[in-house]
Amino acid sequence: MIELHNTQVNYIQYGSGKDVILLHGWGQNIEMMKPIGDNLSDKFRITIVDLPGFGESPEPKFPWKLDDYMEMLEELVEKLKIKKPIVIGHSFGGRLAIRYSSENIVEKLVLFGSPVTLEKSPTDLKTKILKKMKTLPGMNKIGEYMKKYIGSRDYKNATPTMRQVLVNTVNFDLSEYIKKIKCPTLAIWGDNDTEARIEDAKLMEKTMLDCGLIVLHGTHYAYLENLNQVVSILRKFL
Repeated sequence: MIELHNTQVNYIQYGSGKDVILLHGWGQNIEMMKPIGDNLSDKFRITIVDLPGFGESPEPKFPWKLDDYMEMLEELVEKLKIKKPIVIGHSFGGRLAIRYSSENIVEKLVLFGSPVTLEKSPTDLKTKILKKMKTLPGMNKIGEYMKKYIGSRDYKNATPTMRQVLVNTVNFDLSEYIKKIKCPTLAIWGDNDTEARIEDAKLMEKTMLDCGLIVLHGTHYAYLENLNQVVSILRKFL
């Protein structure tokens, strides 16, 4: 454990060589990124964190915004004396990787299924209907009962603090931040990813200074479903 941004953060570090920081997705932990780290640790020093609110890292004391997670990561890099890291992020961790790389010196950036733009939720129509229902006589006290049906799976599974963290995160548009990233970037996407739109990956490829896109057969977890291929790609890119 290490204290960062006024909270305790669990992390592991192993291997030797250039520094690689691995950032997991929402609701996940160190173990989800370890298959990548384990396959790169022969040539790189690997650092993987349980982001606050996940794994063995306690929830933040208040609902963090993406910038709070970025400041936490900046403190981690400083305290562990990491210089110009390679940053690899999946989904929520990819959002963080984008935000961090837009403000800090990064050697290379790898993104697995990482949303960039705001997207209307498929529950929007249902939300409008339920909100209209609340205006009807006798329907103004359904509160949390309604929330169970209008939220995403991640939202429903989260504590109140982490629910707000999720809201803060998905409502943060990274479109302008990707333009600030100068380091070589590789986006790896699954062709059946329903959590992160392929349009976001294509936007990065088109907008960023130096970004390549590789589309693999798979879901939001295409990086694990095609682990050997992804490791081979990473070794060449890094």
